Amino acid sequence: MPSPTVKIDAYRAPAGRIIGAALTYNKAYERLAYLTDRIGNRLSGSANLERAIAWAVAEMTKDGLDNVHPEKVMVPHWVRGDESLELVTPVSLKLSMLGLGNSIATPAAGITSEVVVVQDFAELDALGERVRGKIVLYNAPFTNYGATVQYRLNGASRAARYGAVAALVRSITPVSLQTPHTGAMNYDPQQPKIPTAAITLEAADLLQRLYDKGEHPVVRLKMEAKFLPDAESANVVAELKGSERPDEIVVIGGHLDSWDVGQGAHDDGGSCIAVWEAIRLLKELGLRPRRTIRVVLFTNEENGTRGGNGYLDAHRNELAKHVFAIESDSGIYRPEGLALAETAPPLVRSNLTEIAKLLSGIRADAISENGGGADIGPLMREGVVGANLEVDGSHYFDIHHTQADTLDKISPRDLSACVATLAVFAYTIADVDLR
Repeated sequence: MPSPTVKIDAYRAPAGRIIGAALTYNKAYERLAYLTDRIGNRLSGSANLERAIAWAVAEMTKDGLDNVHPEKVMVPHWVRGDESLELVTPVSLKLSMLGLGNSIATPAAGITSEVVVVQDFAELDALGERVRGKIVLYNAPFTNYGATVQYRLNGASRAARYGAVAALVRSITPVSLQTPHTGAMNYDPQQPKIPTAAITLEAADLLQRLYDKGEHPVVRLKMEAKFLPDAESANVVAELKGSERPDEIVVIGGHLDSWDVGQGAHDDGGSCIAVWEAIRLLKELGLRPRRTIRVVLFTNEENGTRGGNGYLDAHRNELAKHVFAIESDSGIYRPEGLALAETAPPLVRSNLTEIAKLLSGIRADAISENGGGADIGPLMREGVVGANLEVDGSHYFDIHHTQADTLDKISPRDLSACVATLAVFAYTIADVDLR
């Protein structure tokens, strides 16, 4: 790695002021409490999401931030409706479940069928046509999110290829207290669409035990899920204008939408508040970097990523002026630093590693690899260097996409530390030359 060209001595005092203020103020937690307790979860197309967008625009304007405005984006409007899952034989038992986002409905009477349990796609392929007319359950143990989420994303179409009438998936989590985890799924246009839902680890293991004993478990799945016409939504944009190069932009963002369960506190309300508070804090401290820091609260990350793509479309004419993008979407836990994209030039990595030293006092000074995010992904594919806030997310997937993603799971201290980390990185990156 080349030697850094950035000199950080001039930034030690501002970084100290930022960290001190962030760890002292409680504005971020107060705002997150309003978002979660007064507005609640925010699925694309819902009235709650539109209330959150209007509230954010109004509050950012009161904060005196620059260029505050919504940017229209049309989003999918999926509605869960009533849903249930019941074990019919060999015993009668209600099972906790959540339909997967974008799934179709069952017939009104539901689907009653025998369950075939597999642990991976290889087992499914080995069974082949023997799953025809049955419900496939993917009881895949959690290894890591990227590997295990494939069963949620693609399991329905893989099962439909062999004639299955529905698909169930073990929730994508290492921990369960009878908490099912929802999330988006995708349909292969070459295969029939079948309804699909997530069940708890406890239910998955019960069905596995019955199946292994030759009990031929039968379940009844009912789902009313449907798509309504696309709805109008918006990304929320606010800026701290640069003092010398205001046309050059550093983006920091999170997504304001959430699933329709819980409060969307970790995913991703806390991050939205953290990036917002980062520039509000800089403004209050009178710290205005040479370049503009632009906060974007993206819409529709969860089941469409229309917000990230919409932002690229709306700002394509200034794409060359985007010098860096940071996304926060891994929950609000103790910050560890930034994860930088593999495609970042070596000098950028070297300079970012130098800048990170400003955060050593709160142990947020690591620069790791494989950075990026769903919302800044479109920018990164166009050549913008991207990174994401890295946190100690060892318990993130315990509550991810569940009813348990609520404000009480957020540590005010961790939220303040995330604000400090984002503000120091954004301010310094916007003021120096990384390349």
